[in-house]
Amino acid sequence: MILLTGGSGQLSSLIAQGAKDAGLNICIGSRLADEAGPDRRRIDFDDPQTLDFSDVETLMMISAGYGEDDVVISRHEAVIAAAVSFDVRHVVYTSLSGTGDHLAFALAHRWTEKRLKDSGLAWTILRNGLYAELIGALAAPVDGLIRAPFGTAPISPVAREDLADAAVTVLKNPQVHAGRIYELSGVEAWTIPDLASVLGATYQPWRLEEMRASLAGAPLKPFQPPMLMSIYSSAAAGFLQAESTDLPVLISDPPRQTLPIAAEAARASG
Repeated sequence: MILLTGGSGQLSSLIAQGAKDAGLNICIGSRLADEAGPDRRRIDFDDPQTLDFSDVETLMMISAGYGEDDVVISRHEAVIAAAVSFDVRHVVYTSLSGTGDHLAFALAHRWTEKRLKDSGLAWTILRNGLYAELIGALAAPVDGLIRAPFGTAPISPVAREDLADAAVTVLKNPQVHAGRIYELSGVEAWTIPDLASVLGATYQPWRLEEMRASLAGAPLKPFQPPMLMSIYSSAAAGFLQAESTDLPVLISDPPRQTLPIAAEAARASG
């Protein structure tokens, strides 16, 4: 049996549906699950008593990145320790792409990768790039202006659906992918001026100082502004363009074009 964590999330939902379509025996774990059943379990990374991995052969571990580093590391440690104690055969983990090493939320991902390698479990690491949907939402124009300071360097975002398809490929035959780290950034690179052109908007980016001041008045948790600022600064410095990607290795169809996906997300957010 496959157990998928974070079942209420957008990526998890896509993976769950893809796995079901492929005829895989998958159980959905979520902290929001209020009913137990053959295909649902309550799995709360903050409640060790819910980390029941009995009968689980493959654990599809979606990162619990919504928190400070020590919180995320504690959650991931609890999950991996439980996987070891329940004799889970294989853990597939959604990490962060190598292009994201300068992002403020990279540390917990790299810690988790190391912990998995030292765990004695079979593992596969899917280093996911930033979602095209996220970039579009962050670059949504207001009154025809895009102010988000992404700079003008190319970036390589990836479609969430492609990441889900890649995960399902691994789940179909995990042992074939044991010990592998897959870099899953987008195939195509584009710039925020390119996005502005598609949207018919004007790109007039704020300075980072102005962006930080804007975020100070937003309804965000304390750890979120630094994460967002690191996306802007990493993009502007040219670190979010991938030189290569393993995406075509794991999905059968051509990767989705990400600029239209980002534009759609920007329109929805705007």
